[in-house]
Amino acid sequence: MSFSGNIKEEISRQLSPARHCQIAELAAIISMCGAVMIDSRGQAALKIHTENLAVARKSFTLLRKTFNIETAIVIREGSHLKRGKVYLVEVADPVRTEEVLQGTKLSVDNETGLLEMDNSLVVQMNCCKRAFIRGTFLSSGSISDPEKGYHFEIVCPDSRKAEQLQGIIRSFHVEAKIVVRKKSYVVYVKEGAQIVDMLAVMEANVALMDLENIRILKEMRNTVNRKVNCEAANINKTVSAAVKQIEDIRYIEETKGLDKLPEGLKDMALTRLTYPEASLKELGALLQNPVGKSGVNHRLRKLSEMAEEIRAKQGGTL
Repeated sequence: MSFSGNIKEEISRQLSPARHCQIAELAAIISMCGAVMIDSRGQAALKIHTENLAVARKSFTLLRKTFNIETAIVIREGSHLKRGKVYLVEVADPVRTEEVLQGTKLSVDNETGLLEMDNSLVVQMNCCKRAFIRGTFLSSGSISDPEKGYHFEIVCPDSRKAEQLQGIIRSFHVEAKIVVRKKSYVVYVKEGAQIVDMLAVMEANVALMDLENIRILKEMRNTVNRKVNCEAANINKTVSAAVKQIEDIRYIEETKGLDKLPEGLKDMALTRLTYPEASLKELGALLQNPVGKSGVNHRLRKLSEMAEEIRAKQGGTL
């Protein structure tokens, strides 16, 4: 099962002890994947369609716990375009349908036909906001594999739902944003630490620990890679510098001759030629009159400047 699937399985088995939280979560599920259907007699029925068994199971449980409605989960085969199963939870009694809609503060929008939450009473308390976010994620949310990247999203059918959900998420100091994707509005969070906060909000504690472990391992790998890359870059820089120093010394030797150099520079040149792989500190210790790194660096720079002066006069290069 995917990381996202594991989270849904975990939160689908949670049940808030308070009825108001249960109603908030049910309201989220119905608003995301529910619809009110009117039959030929004008009777209304509430139907919740989902391709996720966890959503159907949670809907069934919440209807029974909050409104004492016993229903069944009907399983149907998907269309030829959508393989897999479709699960249907239905409240066929129009009286009970109206009771659920009133309890969850949902009504049918005449323009879109979607179920909308009339007011914020259902999500007034923080515990209810948590339950509502949990319900929306269970219905239409996903999280990318954290080994590959960090992305949390909940797909909403219209802008009103997206803005409402964004406001609820931001009340927990998580910077949720909205993007339009085809005909849907996607509320998303990108930053890893904020996704951890979202899992904490939804009380997905097992998934939260798994994500934190992955983040720690990734950070450790990144730190090691940065150190290795830095050391490799330093080694390359040191090797390149040594090669250039030897080229300059060889050029002086071929044109001017090392015997004509001041004693200190001659000693430096011969030592570098003898020990091409030595570090500046090691070169300083190998000199007849040892000096520190700054002294070695100064002498090598003087040799390089001398080689450049000779090249400039003779117009030559190696």
